[in-house]
Amino acid sequence: MPKGNYQKLKLLYLMKILQDKTDEEHTMTVNEMIEELSQYGISAERKSIYDDLEILRQFGLDIAVRKSKTYDYFIASREFELPELKLLADAVASSKFITVKKSNELIKKIEGFAGVHQAKKLQRQVFVTNRVKTMNEQIYYNVDTIHTAIAQNKQIAFKYFQYTVDKEKQYRREGEKYIVSPYALSWDDENYYLIGFYEKYNDLSHFRVDKMEQIEITLENRMNIIGNEQFNVADYSKKVFSMFSGQEQRVKILFQNSLINVVIDRFGKDIFIEKINDIHFAVRLDIAISPTFFGWLFQFGNKAKIISPPSVIEEYKTTLLSAMDLYE
Repeated sequence: MPKGNYQKLKLLYLMKILQDKTDEEHTMTVNEMIEELSQYGISAERKSIYDDLEILRQFGLDIAVRKSKTYDYFIASREFELPELKLLADAVASSKFITVKKSNELIKKIEGFAGVHQAKKLQRQVFVTNRVKTMNEQIYYNVDTIHTAIAQNKQIAFKYFQYTVDKEKQYRREGEKYIVSPYALSWDDENYYLIGFYEKYNDLSHFRVDKMEQIEITLENRMNIIGNEQFNVADYSKKVFSMFSGQEQRVKILFQNSLINVVIDRFGKDIFIEKINDIHFAVRLDIAISPTFFGWLFQFGNKAKIISPPSVIEEYKTTLLSAMDLYE
């Protein structure tokens, strides 16, 4: 092997050895580095290792040294610290819309950002197998296709399915493809949703990405969102509960003060809060009226009450009475 190539390989393997096998709790001496390099068929002298370590430092590798009876070297900091990797791994493991197979693959790649010793700590923290996960292996590629269509300003075509009580897959519209103008992807209530303009309804619609199949980008440009060309997915998601559409109305709701954190968590700190008395506050919100909104409100029992408009109050009362009829 030419000397120049040998030197480049030695430097690369030394960097790999340090990144894979050292951290603050696991260090290596120069002699141990030489021994590790020999496993790759590379011989090295002590002086050349010192030179290589200095080059790697200049390159940006955070190599620290600790003096005891020997000089012990280790990687002091990485692009991702262990707590950050744990956070990423937990997010992947708990994401309902990522399959078990893809979750394990992604976590394995996340482990690659840690050394072998830290990766073991990561493995002990994450459990994927028995969590409820989507069964659609294509979701990973569905997301990529949708992002590409949005970037290219194109419509997409796809089949959409649901499960029957026999747990069989059943395509909607008898398998005919939907044609939708995609505008955003939203992670809501543990699921991934496409928010897009659906010409049939002349309005925005939502589709579970894990229920979509055979997605393809069409040649047609996206249709504009009428009156809302500057679409803001964050503002939109505050109005829509669990991605159920409904007629948008300005609703005034009375809450007990103990629910202030729940309201801020759901709608953000920018909402106007009206102090009613020492026990209650009220907010006015633009809400897409739907059964899921009523379900969200009902969980608070007598601690939350719709004040206006009367039409929403009557619709809520009808919903409650319909549910009570089941127990008569």
